[in-house]
Amino acid sequence: QVQVVESGGGLVQAGGSLRLSCAASVSILSVRAIGWYRQAPGKQRELVADISADGNADYAEAVKGRFTISRDNSKNTVYLQMNSLEPEDTAVYYCKAQTWRAYWGQGTQVTVSS
Repeated sequence: QVQVVESGGGLVQAGGSLRLSCAASVSILSVRAIGWYRQAPGKQRELVADISADGNADYAEAVKGRFTISRDNSKNTVYLQMNSLEPEDTAVYYCKAQTWRAYWGQGTQVTVSS
């Protein structure tokens, strides 16, 4: 059983920055990959970025060059640094830990005002 807890969401003006944290209840070295997803009202949940156990990262085209995913193995935490935020980034952001199954967090709201 893996639990993940997101934090760091909030309200920010366009052009601003936020850093989201995803804290896992187990060593993230034992997790195949950890990803950040988001879901805006009326839209499907979509992948934002993920990072594998060996550190390989992938990003959605919409966030490339603005968002950075990183991991601190000593803290069992994955971060999502979000810069140059746009109103279109407004969504609930979820963390997912992938082992033999997926474990989702409860989500954290990010609101970007124009």
